[in-house]
Amino acid sequence: MALTLSDVEKIARLSRLALSDAEQAKILEQLNGIFGLIAKMQAVDTDGVEPLSHPHEGAQRLREDVVSESDRREDFQAIAPQVRDGLYLVPKVIE
Repeated sequence: MALTLSDVEKIARLSRLALSDAEQAKILEQLNGIFGLIAKMQAVDTDGVEPLSHPHEGAQRLREDVVSESDRREDFQAIAPQVRDGLYLVPKVIE
């Protein structure tokens, strides 16, 4: 499917875009390039090819789950205005 300049003009009008003649010609070339790529992809024989759940079918490298920082809750809560049972107390802002 190839677009014409009148198709681009119609798309621009429907999109409320003001395009110069040079811009319309450039967009026409780009859109026809996209449609050409789609046509090439649709022409590929995919019979017998199973769809992938993910393009990278491999095991993920996982790092060991270790604690990398110390617990500093007491330090942070020492400077808080109000704290109770390890929780920050804040004023009610929504009724």
